[in-house]
Amino acid sequence: MNVYRGRVTESGRLSLPADVRRLVGLENGGDVVIELDGQTIRVRTVDEVVADAQALMRELLGDRKLTVDDFLADRLAETGE
Repeated sequence: MNVYRGRVTESGRLSLPADVRRLVGLENGGDVVIELDGQTIRVRTVDEVVADAQALMRELLGDRKLTVDDFLADRLAETGE
């Protein structure tokens, strides 16, 4: 794990070192997800969060390929309509 130093201003802006932004693909800025776990702050790119969610779904669904229509049909079946 690499450790970098940033700075939070009084207004709450967080400054990330250029090396960090380059390594995670935020050279030109971009959206991030901020996770708080106790006193630990974790900043992740949206792309990383989406990739993790997709990997979890693949793990849960296995080889099953579900479409939006499958999902809606399943929800409709649950309502009994």
